[in-house]
Amino acid sequence: MQALRSFFMCLFFLFSLLRISAATALGTITPSGYIRDADTLVSVGGSYELGFFSPGKSKSRYLGIWYTDSTDAVVWVANRETPLGDSSGLLKLTEQGVLVLLNSSNNIVWSSNSSTIAGNPVSQLLDSGNLVVQDGKETNPDNFLWQSFDYPCDTYLPEMKLGWDLVTGLERYISSWKSTDDPAPGEFSMRMDLRGLPQILIMKEAKIQARIGSWNGLYWTTIGYGEPNPISGSEFVMNKDEVYFEKRPRNMSVFSRYVLNPLGVAENFTWVYQTQSWELSYTFQADQCETYALCGPFSSCSFKSSSTICACLKGFVPKSLKDWNSRYWSDGCVRRTPLACSDGDDFITYSGIKLPDTSTSWFDKRMSLKECKGLCLGNCSCTACANLDIREGGSGCVLWFGNLIDIKEFTSGGGQDLYIRVAASELDHVKKRSNFNKRKLLAILLSSAVFLMGLLIVGIILYKQKKKLRNEGHRRKDCSDEYLGEDGEEIELPLFDLTTIAKATDNFSSCNKLGEGGFGPVYKGTLIGGKEIAVKRLSKNSGQGMREFKTEVILIASLQHRNLVKLLGCWIQKDEKILIYEFMPNKSLDFYIFDQEGQKLLDWPKCFHIISGVARGLLYLHQDSRLRIIHRDLKCSNILLDDNMNPKISDFGLAKTFGGDQSQANTNRVVGTYGYMSPEYAADGTFSMKSDVFSLGVILLEMLSRKKNRGFRHPDHDHNLLGHVSITNEVMIFYFKKKSELDGALRSTVF
Repeated sequence: MQALRSFFMCLFFLFSLLRISAATALGTITPSGYIRDADTLVSVGGSYELGFFSPGKSKSRYLGIWYTDSTDAVVWVANRETPLGDSSGLLKLTEQGVLVLLNSSNNIVWSSNSSTIAGNPVSQLLDSGNLVVQDGKETNPDNFLWQSFDYPCDTYLPEMKLGWDLVTGLERYISSWKSTDDPAPGEFSMRMDLRGLPQILIMKEAKIQARIGSWNGLYWTTIGYGEPNPISGSEFVMNKDEVYFEKRPRNMSVFSRYVLNPLGVAENFTWVYQTQSWELSYTFQADQCETYALCGPFSSCSFKSSSTICACLKGFVPKSLKDWNSRYWSDGCVRRTPLACSDGDDFITYSGIKLPDTSTSWFDKRMSLKECKGLCLGNCSCTACANLDIREGGSGCVLWFGNLIDIKEFTSGGGQDLYIRVAASELDHVKKRSNFNKRKLLAILLSSAVFLMGLLIVGIILYKQKKKLRNEGHRRKDCSDEYLGEDGEEIELPLFDLTTIAKATDNFSSCNKLGEGGFGPVYKGTLIGGKEIAVKRLSKNSGQGMREFKTEVILIASLQHRNLVKLLGCWIQKDEKILIYEFMPNKSLDFYIFDQEGQKLLDWPKCFHIISGVARGLLYLHQDSRLRIIHRDLKCSNILLDDNMNPKISDFGLAKTFGGDQSQANTNRVVGTYGYMSPEYAADGTFSMKSDVFSLGVILLEMLSRKKNRGFRHPDHDHNLLGHVSITNEVMIFYFKKKSELDGALRSTVF
């Protein structure tokens, strides 16, 4: 009896093995079969394998698909958000044609969502890496009951569609893993944007990180070239039912995969059989120009110049020359000459570029380029046009309205033509500039001879001057030697040795760079005793100079208040000017207001605490200090936060002092930051305590709305944030009506 029982147990065990082995060999699962944790399902051609795995250092178990030759290259995960805690997972196919993943308690942790009931359901792993559920021997992809290609993870494979099914509303998009140990959806995604002319975007949650661009008939505009790919061909489909992109493999023996990694970088890998490894063949976002809207509106990004990567388009000038020279390009450029609209406008042709953001564009497949240009000139809001399809000489029409954003110029060929609308007078300006450049080149050649003749004389003069300086020596200047206070008293400010500063900042390493303003770069430093400092180094290209440096030294050294940043010392020798401040570990206020992650850390009690601190600091400057001081550049980036989120006003380079009975002054040199300037100061150069109160009001409004005053543009009336608030009477209308009555009563206004 015991022998008979053992025989039947062995027979049952053998039958189970045969059933699983049969399913594995055929690459299929039927309702009578299943896959356990230790089993795998191999595609018919042997290219892909389905089974259970643990990613990286994780001990959780997931059901996934990988290459049989490279088990660490996982291309799809079923239960990416619901991991199994042990190795008791079981994959089954129900009689209704639904794949279910069961845990040790026989509970469903994941299932396919097929809405159609099959008569003879079969699940199969295809040699494309696609896990499908089909009815019997159905092979038409359009009739699959369910397929994993409709629900990609972080990997895009050939034959996979990226885009939209407009009939069902299904969006197929790529989403990164959270980390190499966690396949759950991360914060980055690659998806098809259907606004205007469809384009592919890389998103960081709801924010555009980079733009692969629109399809021009041969390739995506960001790629810049359309050479035939020996591995795969490309197809873009756009009709009333679907909008998607798909790669078609030309060589089935060559594996290629496109991965969006946890850092949001898109990488293309190709399998090399000779080395049995993956070779990185292409990386999107390989250069800084792929950062979305880096250079702002009406500008282009390229590496043609070694001095700057951003340049205004022809016929346009920087919106803020000061910001532009400080390498802050996000405000972009504006027209030098307004459009005539009805008559007198024309186009400047840009060749070899990545087309602008098409989210606000309009397109037509049938129009010629001539008709396209005519249609653009007939619409006052049209700013540019281009061919929709570049094949066979070009066809179709794309029109842009409003700002042109995210343009890139290719330096090594490729790209396509863009026709930018400008006033006719700008065309004459471009021609004159070209003739001027020719004359300039001739003048340079003629003057070269004179230069060479005088080179020897100049060299002798420089040598004599250098020798004279060496003989006479020069006394090193420190802050105390160089500057005196308003009444002639000497300012006692410690002098830091340049060697100590360089050592503290690791020789001004870029890794220690905290940021850069109009004055120059700011570095984090650590002194030998462990004290952290902020080192502000005057840039030779800075728009600020000796006057601003002197103002900051005099004012901050003589001011003592807990809501003003503390100046610890300085260094000055020839062109080297350095200020050393206390280090503010929580950066500046704008980081928390305008950053999505930073906003989560700034609740209302913290906001009120910061507002009160800034107000106390202003009150000290305006009323309680020995001299009345007007800051003139109060903004979110000049409010620093210590480790307890206490605010401290910084950057006094543009400040002005008043006498005890003085309350107002005028200047011909209007300086500061647009968006925070009071109207009377920006227009007439008149500044007073009210100027700083106005700036504080803007900061308060930005803290409440979490929007930039200058970056905000209401779609109904195109006003900035202040204009919108003044129209709607919501927050600060009382200031504009009563500004003349404020009279410096800052304490009652703020509190």
